[in-house]
Amino acid sequence: MPSTKQGTYAEASIRVLKGLEPVKQRPGMYTRTDNPLHVVQEVIDNAADEALAGFGKRIAVTLHADGSVGVDDDGRGIPFGLHPEEQVPVLEIVYTRLHAGGKFDKGASGAYSFSGGLHGVGVSVTNALAKRLQVTVWREGQVAEIAFAAGDVAEPLAVRKAGSGDRRHGTRVRVWPDPRYFESAELPRHDLVHLLRSKAVLMPGVTVSLTVEKAGSREAETQQWVYQGGLRDYLLQALPADPVIPLFEGEQFAGEGETENFAEGEGAAWCVAFTDEGALLRESYVNLIPTVAGGTHESGLKDGLFAAVKGFIELHALLPKGVKLMPEDVFGRASFVLSAKVLDPQFQGQIKERLNSRDALRLVSNYVRPALELWLNQHVEWGRKLADLVIRQAQTRQRAAQKVEKKKGSGVAVLPGKLTDCESRDLAFNEVFLVEGDSAGGSAKMGRDKETQAVLPLRGKVLNTWEVERDRLFANNEIHDIAVALGVDPHGPADEPDLSGLRYGKVCILSDADVDGSHIQVLLLTLFFRHFPKLIERGHVYVARPPLFRIDAPARGKRPPAKIYALDDGELEAALDKLRKEGAKEGSWSIGRFKGLGEMNAEQLWETTLNPETRRLLPVSWAGAGFEAAAGVFMRLMGKGEAAARRELMELHGDAVEVDV
Repeated sequence: MPSTKQGTYAEASIRVLKGLEPVKQRPGMYTRTDNPLHVVQEVIDNAADEALAGFGKRIAVTLHADGSVGVDDDGRGIPFGLHPEEQVPVLEIVYTRLHAGGKFDKGASGAYSFSGGLHGVGVSVTNALAKRLQVTVWREGQVAEIAFAAGDVAEPLAVRKAGSGDRRHGTRVRVWPDPRYFESAELPRHDLVHLLRSKAVLMPGVTVSLTVEKAGSREAETQQWVYQGGLRDYLLQALPADPVIPLFEGEQFAGEGETENFAEGEGAAWCVAFTDEGALLRESYVNLIPTVAGGTHESGLKDGLFAAVKGFIELHALLPKGVKLMPEDVFGRASFVLSAKVLDPQFQGQIKERLNSRDALRLVSNYVRPALELWLNQHVEWGRKLADLVIRQAQTRQRAAQKVEKKKGSGVAVLPGKLTDCESRDLAFNEVFLVEGDSAGGSAKMGRDKETQAVLPLRGKVLNTWEVERDRLFANNEIHDIAVALGVDPHGPADEPDLSGLRYGKVCILSDADVDGSHIQVLLLTLFFRHFPKLIERGHVYVARPPLFRIDAPARGKRPPAKIYALDDGELEAALDKLRKEGAKEGSWSIGRFKGLGEMNAEQLWETTLNPETRRLLPVSWAGAGFEAAAGVFMRLMGKGEAAARRELMELHGDAVEVDV
């Protein structure tokens, strides 16, 4: 048989990408590639961070006729002296090095207390994906200029003394995005205008402008925004329908010495409108960065609104008999603009579309709830109008759920005695946790949301059901209880089971974060894959991920003491590295390892694992590999006659696993 010639795989085969090469190789990992708006936004965000820090009052963006984009601000200007460690001009480092910037230092002497650019790859990505980029800085009576081409220095840093009439300060960046990295070289004008206008809204008193040059003409079209009324003016202009009650607006930020785990200056400004019909307007920002996919700050707003409105309704006895309120009944007709300030925001991905910071939920909720409670009780008639809207939403939702309930058969099996059920019957909200052990089940029962979350404790390890016949499954009490609690009979991949009796929209496997817990996960996943595959196929099965470690962190800089949770050893090391960078002394923290879920109190379990807004819940799916490939893996792992294959697997890959014994 002729052999196919293969390339040599040796030490020299390993290529190390340096500088900005990773960005050029895989631009989609660092920015949006449908058009250059996001790389331009990185420059605009830097100018906005200067204004947010109180050092600028003007941001001017120009779309030049040659396709370049200019961003001009009157901030402090990027430093251009030599970096003390790197001995390279700081201005050059900022634009040519990934993970370098002035926004990592959050200590008392940090250049930025609050900023949106936090990953340190922003404008360096802009430079990497540009044919040319020019920077001019006015700072301390000097003018510095540097130019780059394809991410590399094209014209070295040149510094001169500012002229007698040039006393300005700030930064001017002009960038020519390279069209080969983008599907379209055109900037979406509507999105750019929206971005700039929102910056003006969120920074009252700061003037933001957009100038568009016309090709072949000296004329230019300029738009300018400066809002003194802030969020209120913006929301009123954008609302498609009249609000049911006047707008609820407010702002609150942590003062010096507060002990609620919030740093000085953290907080939020908000404006909320409730409408009976029409489209909703929902915009949120973190340190002026638009978070189009929402995140934990929006969840905090939702939590605060619901708690306040529910409290008002209960205080005035307005709730009709049989009606139960859900957060979506309040939030479902709310339009809002929310601007949060978070000292060290954690975003999902480099493009910062969603905020993941767990503390942001409590931050926003703790400020919104008392403000709305006070507002409603000062304006009882408005409160009653809002209550009427919310109750109608709840009644509509419950009627829709009752229609589904009536379709289900009347012959319901007796539910297992150890099942602690939830009150809701709405599959869009309710969920059941299959919990390892009675002690963990106790914490879960106390920490859960009894309206939507059910708990079914399991004793010991579930039977390996890979080779168990379907009609013999119910001989095992644990499996019988699971099937009855779910309301679905065992079935095969080719069957069309009756899922109308399904009692929970989410079936969540919750086990310890150690090796034994992983084993129980595999046994339960085997059960669902082998005998309830349609639940996996339709997206009903999830795996909860509780943390393995808790770090009690000391105060550092503006950050007060805090509790930090880590999923595994990797996250633990990353959290400790972050503490060191924030100025915490080595060993000033304490680390606790949870031996099991039973060691967590109800509040900890809720915060880390049960709360839908802050937990990590992994959906179970075989979509990527396909059913047959997944079945092959299960056969090798769980089949009784596959011992030789498992031994071979361990011999080949055993060194890649750190065994926890």
